[in-house]
Order: sequence, then structure tokens, then C-alpha cells
Amino acid sequence: MTKSPLGLFAGRVLKTKRKRQRWAISSFKRRKLGIDKKADPLAGAPQGRGIVLEKIGVAAKQPNSAVRKCVRVQLIKNGKSVSAFLPRDGALNFIDEHDEVHIQGMGATQGGAMGDIPGVRFKVFKVNGTSLHELVIGKKEKPRR
Repeated sequence: MTKSPLGLFAGRVLKTKRKRQRWAISSFKRRKLGIDKKADPLAGAPQGRGIVLEKIGVAAKQPNSAVRKCVRVQLIKNGKSVSAFLPRDGALNFIDEHDEVHIQGMGATQGGAMGDIPGVRFKVFKVNGTSLHELVIGKKEKPRR
């Protein structure tokens, strides 16, 4: 590798050299090529809509011992299938197969899985247009479709 140029007229050379070197930085490369957005099932959107395919129980990671209630959701915008967590006690009772749900990220670092639930990156917050939280606490009833 050659030494960086010094002197009065080195500006352009330094600038082009820096531009070329930045591609060696993985975070820069991922950002510029849009790799994270391409890999994201929601394609950069904060929330998404989908149809429930099945209810599943995901075993918690060590040292915890529990079966976390989740659902498999097929997204409407691109047909991708993701797992989504059902927050709060008894939320599974308000969700049936073929329901339309809204999902959002769980709030973990860099869009990864949160807490002790392996491989689950999203959570359900609406069922058939009604807030899941209000259904669970008993403020609203699930709309008949």
C-alpha cells in the first residue's frame, strides 16, 4: 500500500482514496447497498399487515423456562412468512387462524430477537383492526367477520 500524498495539491487524491477505502467498512457497505432493507421482511416499514397461518409455542432460552405464545404470519405486501409474539397473558385466546393482524418490531437492538424468545423479531398489536391490548384487558370485543 502506498503512502498517502502530502502537499499543496494532494486534496483530490486524498478524497478519492478515502472514498475507495470506505467500502472496506462493513457497516458503510451494508448501508450503501441497502442489504438490511432487502433482508427485512417489512422492507424498512415500521409496521406490517398479515394473515395468521398458525399458532405456535416457542420455548424460552436458558435460564428461563416457558412456552412463549407466538403466531406465524404471512405478510400481505410480499408474501413472506414471519413469527410474531403475542404480548400479555391470554392474548392467544383472541386470535384465530386466518385473522388479519398488524405487526411491528419488538424493539430489540438492530431489529433482532428480543429477550428470551429465539428467532422472533415481531409482535402483534392489532387483530382485525382492534387493539390486542384492549381485547386482553376486556375494554373491547373482537369484531365478528
